Amino acid sequence: LALPKPRAMALSKYLQLKKQLEDEISLPPTTERTPQATGFFEVMVAGKLIHSKKQDDGYVDTENKFLKLVAAIKATLTQG
Repeated sequence: LALPKPRAMALSKYLQLKKQLEDEISLPPTTERTPQATGFFEVMVAGKLIHSKKQDDGYVDTENKFLKLVAAIKATLTQG
């Protein structure tokens, strides 16, 4: 599970989401900075892009988006 490293203003939201994912999935996410873009938020599992702010998934800022993300992560993990 790979999450991008946050920029300054998004840090608290990022840390909150990271903690929620760790609690829900029991896997510590890794982080990776995307130097060519700011405000980029993508989640990759087993090399598969499952959430992308750039591709209209937006930031995970609602319970529904969080649950959708968790379901996608779990589904991808059980496939691989």
